[in-house]
Amino acid sequence: MPARTPRKPPPPASPAGPAGAPDDLSDSDRDALLRWRLALGPEAERVDPRLSLGGLGGAAPALDVDPRRLGDLDKALSFIYDERAGNLGGSRPYVPEWLSAVREFFSHEVVALVQKDAIERKGLTQLLFEPETLPFLEKNVELVATLMSAKGLIPDAARETARQIVREVVEEVRRALESEVRTAVLGALRRNTTSPLRVLRNLDWKRTIRKNLKGWDAERRRLVPDKLYFWANQTRRHEWDVAILVDQSGSMGESVVYSSIMAAIFASLDVLRTRLLFFDTEVVDVTPMLVDPVDVLFTAQLGGGTDINRAVAYAQANFIERPEKTLLILITDLFEGGNAEELVARMRQLADSKVKSICLLALSDGGKPSYDHEMAQKLAALGTPCFGCTPKLLVKVVERLMRGQDLGPLLGAEAR
Repeated sequence: MPARTPRKPPPPASPAGPAGAPDDLSDSDRDALLRWRLALGPEAERVDPRLSLGGLGGAAPALDVDPRRLGDLDKALSFIYDERAGNLGGSRPYVPEWLSAVREFFSHEVVALVQKDAIERKGLTQLLFEPETLPFLEKNVELVATLMSAKGLIPDAARETARQIVREVVEEVRRALESEVRTAVLGALRRNTTSPLRVLRNLDWKRTIRKNLKGWDAERRRLVPDKLYFWANQTRRHEWDVAILVDQSGSMGESVVYSSIMAAIFASLDVLRTRLLFFDTEVVDVTPMLVDPVDVLFTAQLGGGTDINRAVAYAQANFIERPEKTLLILITDLFEGGNAEELVARMRQLADSKVKSICLLALSDGGKPSYDHEMAQKLAALGTPCFGCTPKLLVKVVERLMRGQDLGPLLGAEAR
């Protein structure tokens, strides 16, 4: 919602009635004036007393609000959007009441937006960590990123509640993605293998039909296969290495959350050997903690500088053992604070050694990320695609890379 700077809407044409509002307005006009009044705030009544909530209360049902609660709605909006409210330090006791009102008056989607505005516009981050406040929050990835970015402010009394909120969000996202990841990865790795166990459950129907089309009996309208093909019912351990390097600078909060969850899912698959690295100007290998993505997230230190080159150098030295069977996922906006020329040289070395590298400019459900376009062009010229990515798209990307397929058609279709 925009800042509530008093601006005078088109004045009513008729005099005010007894309640202070025009008495000959149509329902649609009265509805429009009420919306104006709520958007502009209490100061609008000084501009024109006919904009009083009392006079416009008859339009409240159109907003699905009890006329007697218009004052509460106006107070909840003013708490965040009235610029004259200034510092909210003296309003701490009102925060739980405000959160309850927001959830009552607005839809699920709007609640998340208003919470975000509360954090950004009024500096309510510290207030969100109060024990009586946390249970009211809309639980989503953005909230987890906020908790992680200011975790040092969480008082002891609220620490366990905050951790539980993080776990709930992590588990919800993991449940939504895990089955899809498992199906995509295992399907990609068994694409060219055949099984010595010739049982129906292992029959590769698609391949059997494709390879035996010449045996089609047109008269009987049936396929007479010459050879049957079966999926392998076993896969080798650690068929691929997956190295995920995550920029934990302040702008990458949601990417850190999604990266930790995706890394934990990959790590749960025996066919992959997964490593996870957080970096800013230092690097932290959090691979041993991948059994619990919540522990991983509470290790992250959001904010600070960025040395991508240092992170890639660590990965080269510690993660790359089978280049042709290694997938390196670099998650960063590419605003390099370290040695940019050396970074490009390292990425060239990885490409030459047959490492499959991609750069995710953001891993989130948001819009187009902000990133260093010049660096992205340099990496793309080396054969390292650079693109913003949702978690679901990443699943498809990983599957295609393991199948040895071109990403162009997939990324082009997503762009459209």
